[in-house]
Amino acid sequence: MTPRPSGGRLVVVSNRVALPRQSAPGGLASALQAALRERGGLWFGWSGKLAAETGAELHRLHDAKIDYATIDLSRADHDSFYAGFANGTLWPMLHYRPDLVNYQRDHLHGYLRVNELFADRLRQLIARDDIIWVHDYHLIPLAAMLRRRGVKNRIGFFLHTPLPAAGLLIALPNHRELLETLASYDLIGVHTARDLRALEDYFLHETGATMRRDGRLRSANGRLFRAAAFPISIDTAGLAGMARTAMSNKEIGQLRDSLEGRLLIIGVDRLDYSKGLPQRFQAYARLLERAPELHRRITFLQIAPPSRGAVLEYREIRRELERSAGHINGKYAAPDWAPVRYINKSFPHRLLTGYYRTARVGLVTPLRDGMNLVAKEYVASQDPDDPGVLVLSRFAGAAQELTDALLVNPADAEEVADALERAINMPLAERRERWNAMMAVLQKNDITAWRVAYLQALCR
Repeated sequence: MTPRPSGGRLVVVSNRVALPRQSAPGGLASALQAALRERGGLWFGWSGKLAAETGAELHRLHDAKIDYATIDLSRADHDSFYAGFANGTLWPMLHYRPDLVNYQRDHLHGYLRVNELFADRLRQLIARDDIIWVHDYHLIPLAAMLRRRGVKNRIGFFLHTPLPAAGLLIALPNHRELLETLASYDLIGVHTARDLRALEDYFLHETGATMRRDGRLRSANGRLFRAAAFPISIDTAGLAGMARTAMSNKEIGQLRDSLEGRLLIIGVDRLDYSKGLPQRFQAYARLLERAPELHRRITFLQIAPPSRGAVLEYREIRRELERSAGHINGKYAAPDWAPVRYINKSFPHRLLTGYYRTARVGLVTPLRDGMNLVAKEYVASQDPDDPGVLVLSRFAGAAQELTDALLVNPADAEEVADALERAINMPLAERRERWNAMMAVLQKNDITAWRVAYLQALCR
């Protein structure tokens, strides 16, 4: 059970709020809703809607012991805070792509302004003994702004992206103005030990912080705070059950019939430059080039829902993948076989788990990823009697836990092609052994264990 000190509520703050009955929530949203229901709580954030003025109206909703409070953003604030600084500057920087950073000073000002507005609104909603849990890079300075408004509550922060080394972080303009505000949190959570080292190194070597014997950091202004790794996970049992049920769905039957006995390789990724999709297509093309005996034996299904389509880099990725899929099919296809099936739309989890269970190989090769829950979902969805093989980028956070996957450098087409060929030909006994080891990790460290461990640490 989640700890409940002093009877306080849990207050979750995130850029977007998973409102009830809007859509089926993802794993993170479900975990946060479970924590909020368990102790009673409030979820605060952006409504996802645009209005003439940011925060002019507070939208309230109550459902199943949870209060939801959201505000609208103006078009100008959305463009500077969300599209501009959060996703045009911070996202590429945090994913090791400083070459794609589009820094504009007015975007930073808009980012700080929206965080100030969040702090103003949130200050009016919280009680003295509430526990506040802030999520992700959109809201890095929020705790500092709340502290300036007199808030003394325990405030935690969780970063859902990777965190690059200090040597790269300092390339971010005004990096200290932003990143030093993290010291205003009581607990900073990251996914992996590598991210934790990067955070500690930044504070120790760039801001003048010191490390105490008890593991807490003391900032240059004397504030004490802690940082720790909490690898996020999935509802392992729930996904396994969903995958079993999915196999009776008509859509899954249609997919299996269309394969005509061929082995399926599957990739499911948001259309984003961090996911390594062009490199993945190149590796698959290399496999077909060097292993003609696999022609007609395999099919690669890549599901890539559009992401931030207004951003030039994302439109370019989409065009590149369309060209690559067309080139591969044009070169290798037969009248009864298309080597690549490339789909630009999303599917509900009830179908995705069935697709995962059908696939002999899960191909998860981001260039950088904080965790990558698709890797964990693929493993949880497998048939224990005949499991598939996970080919996983060593630069995804999940690689720190799923060490029995076939780990690859996603930029090395030959290495990924080697792993694909090995996965396709892997004997059943080895597939079972690897799957059992990974499933044991996921059963122990599921989404409930993640949120309980974080909240216990925050409330200590």
